[in-house]
Amino acid sequence: MGMVHETNGSYYAVIFSSQRTAGDNGYNIMAEKMEQLATQQPGFLGVESVRDSSGVGITISYWDSLEAISNWKQNQSHKVAQEKGKQDWYQNYKIKICKVEREYSF
Repeated sequence: MGMVHETNGSYYAVIFSSQRTAGDNGYNIMAEKMEQLATQQPGFLGVESVRDSSGVGITISYWDSLEAISNWKQNQSHKVAQEKGKQDWYQNYKIKICKVEREYSF
């Protein structure tokens, strides 16, 4: 689970909630590659991810701008993973893009 870098002011969160299909089918290797690739993208701030035993998961990635999110969505390797996800890895998923106005921590 990654940490969000300290930010001054607002930033954006992409919330990816999903239901996995049974079996791995190369998912874990691709997930690691995508996280590694995301960290190299301009505007990437961090990622947090959880998945329960029934295959329901939430991954939240953090970005400094909507442009950075759009560039990540259009990344060619990410597009390949998106198609593979639709075919093999997910029964369904939902994406929400939110602006984070404030952050508190304990």
